[in-house]
Amino acid sequence: MKLTKSLMLSSAAVLACAGAQAADLPVKAKAIEYVKVCSLYGAGFYYIPGSDTCIKLSGYLRVQAELGSNVVADTATFGAGGAQNRLSNDYTARARQTLYVDTRTASEYGVVRTFAQLVFTWTTGGYAGTGSTATNGATSYSTSAGAQVGGGALTLYDAFIQFAGFTFGRAASQFSSPWAEYPANWHELPGSGGWDRVNQITYTADFGQGVTAAFSAQDQVAEYTSNIWNVSGATAAGLATGAYGSNNIGGSRAPDLVAMVRIDQAWGLFQGSFAAHDNHAAYYGASEVTGHPTDKWGWAGQLALSIKNLPTGVGDTVNIQGVYAKGASRYTLNDFMSSTYARYGGSGLAGVYQSVGLAGLSDSVLVPGSGQELTTTYGFNGGYTHNWDPYWATAIFGGWAAVRYNNTATNYICGAVVTGLALSTGTAGCNPNFNYATVGMYTGWTPVKGLTFSAELAYTMLDQKYASGSTVALPLQAGIAKPGAAYELKDQNALVLLLNVQRNF
Repeated sequence: MKLTKSLMLSSAAVLACAGAQAADLPVKAKAIEYVKVCSLYGAGFYYIPGSDTCIKLSGYLRVQAELGSNVVADTATFGAGGAQNRLSNDYTARARQTLYVDTRTASEYGVVRTFAQLVFTWTTGGYAGTGSTATNGATSYSTSAGAQVGGGALTLYDAFIQFAGFTFGRAASQFSSPWAEYPANWHELPGSGGWDRVNQITYTADFGQGVTAAFSAQDQVAEYTSNIWNVSGATAAGLATGAYGSNNIGGSRAPDLVAMVRIDQAWGLFQGSFAAHDNHAAYYGASEVTGHPTDKWGWAGQLALSIKNLPTGVGDTVNIQGVYAKGASRYTLNDFMSSTYARYGGSGLAGVYQSVGLAGLSDSVLVPGSGQELTTTYGFNGGYTHNWDPYWATAIFGGWAAVRYNNTATNYICGAVVTGLALSTGTAGCNPNFNYATVGMYTGWTPVKGLTFSAELAYTMLDQKYASGSTVALPLQAGIAKPGAAYELKDQNALVLLLNVQRNF
């Protein structure tokens, strides 16, 4: 009996000891889930751990300085920059960081894609005098909220979903060519649909061999609307800035309708685009009882051509395009460009203080009780890029656009100009039409892959059509320190230089 009891106690002790040792052993860890390369969609994609979705993160960091302008990549044509005095900047600087987030997932309907471009920008502000005359003793302040200490601007360029041929969200307009207004340049060029992004619903059909067609409904606010001027609301202060009336844009009623056909092959690219744009005005006066004009649809058409594999060198390209629009002016002069122009310069005319180039862009013009008179615009731009070797490249570029008002709209506007600004040549010397052009040259050096230093020189011309020798009486403009005096209406030109450093990753 004693022997049996001893054996049982011994067995229990052994089992207890074995259990304790087993409890002390480390638990087997889960296998580490490594990030795997996703080769389905090109270089840079990786599988998101635990999913069948591939992601690519990329972007750039850019530092720029524009010499001779209050804005980056454009000429100052209004405000303190256009004043060309001690309130104007001799340079404007910018730093920008962009992040691209691209995800793709294979499905039975094809690839499901999301894409976002997030941009953080810090741009130098400007200082403008305040007070009754904006001269000595006036308080100064920075005009750019993004230039305040600790400031900056967070911007969303792209944010769209692509599924089964459809695109939903904010993306480049289907009207635009792949290079938009940048055929070989950084500076803004007239004569094409713009680069700026717009909310849209688009269906793209792929016919193979590089042939595609797209049909889109896109938002017209605010990238694809300029001005609907009610000339009865014109004031001397507004006319002095190139605003030929009060802005009479109503609420959104219909999106812009866009159709595009593109052939993109090894030799180059050809594209034809068409857009329809609804001009929906508000009321003639301060309330509903004053009435309103009926809506009037405008339109724009564009042809674009790119030629690659030129005999002048590997990677050399020529990009050209032309556009014609009626009642849809932003398809000719993109929204990065101003819609009102007031640039000052010198004058050799006796009895005047200075010269000024005044011009204004609109989609339509009206007066109370009338219908809308649509504004016609047309233009072109192009560029040629030559690669000297893998490190150096040079480009030449240019763009030109015309803004034309019909006889009825001209009479409306000239009545306001003659009355509000005392135009010296009267109605006979009044012509609100104008041309705008830019030509320039770019040179870039890429010492290592993804890092480029560049310089771009651009010359801009504002060609106004008022009769030679015409003068206007402008009121005091305290914000830009311009006195109330007689000014000669005259063409204005500008030369600017953009210095740029960019690192892509």
